[in-house]
Amino acid sequence: MKNLSDINVVKDVMSRHGFTFSKALGQNFIINPTVCPRIAEEGGARKGIGALEIGAGVGVLTAELAKRADKVVCIELDTRLLPVLDETLADFDNVTIINEDVLKADLNKIVKEQFGDMPFVVCANLPYYITSPVIMKLLESRLPAESVTVMVQKEAAQRLCAKVGSRDAGAVTVAVDYYSEAQKLFDVSRGSFMPSPNVDSAVIRLDIRNGSPIDVTDEKFFFRVVKASFAQRRKTASNSLSAGLSLSKDVVNRAIENAGFKPTVRPESLSMEELGELSEALYNEVNAL
Repeated sequence: MKNLSDINVVKDVMSRHGFTFSKALGQNFIINPTVCPRIAEEGGARKGIGALEIGAGVGVLTAELAKRADKVVCIELDTRLLPVLDETLADFDNVTIINEDVLKADLNKIVKEQFGDMPFVVCANLPYYITSPVIMKLLESRLPAESVTVMVQKEAAQRLCAKVGSRDAGAVTVAVDYYSEAQKLFDVSRGSFMPSPNVDSAVIRLDIRNGSPIDVTDEKFFFRVVKASFAQRRKTASNSLSAGLSLSKDVVNRAIENAGFKPTVRPESLSMEELGELSEALYNEVNAL
């Protein structure tokens, strides 16, 4: 079995297959030997469980998942990596590579076909530029996963795991908290990668909720309200919601007051429950027009 954390081994494999890093795909491969075993362990990979991986790289994390889980299914976009993975993962007969773009793939179909009723977890080392889109695709698809464990830029980890209503929270924080319970697991220094990025990373785990933390009449409308609320976060709820939802100030102010807030309240200071109350009040006002 190849030591895929050995920089010389990785360079040799890449050279023989004519592979070069793609800046466009944000490729940074893990070479710190302690990182991937820890992601696999804390991500919940174990006997009786499947693992869905997003982006295989040269297969460092894939191998660690395959050692622990019954089955590993990896969605890898870069066709150039397929022959590399054939070599680096040759010792494993429980790995399936699917050459697709995760943002375009039918994840529920893949999960049903590959795992059936087997419980599974999701693990990924995500390129920084698609962190939020991939996480939202995974959550909004409502996959029957136990958890989603991802390595992201350290600053993004802080935002994704922030408390709703705190200074670090944003629209994506609300969405993540709506679908899951997020926690930061550990930091990963920039020197753990090849090539080394100019920022540090962190691994977070999103434990999928069995149900929603709040009751809203229209989920899509709730997220429209959230998006509008944080689009101009320095503005008051009255201004940001009026602009973001194309509603008159009178309608918005009436809803804000009906929800028990002052028009000068700033949406970024509201808790999940309070955002839900505001959304319901706006929903009622809009549907009464």
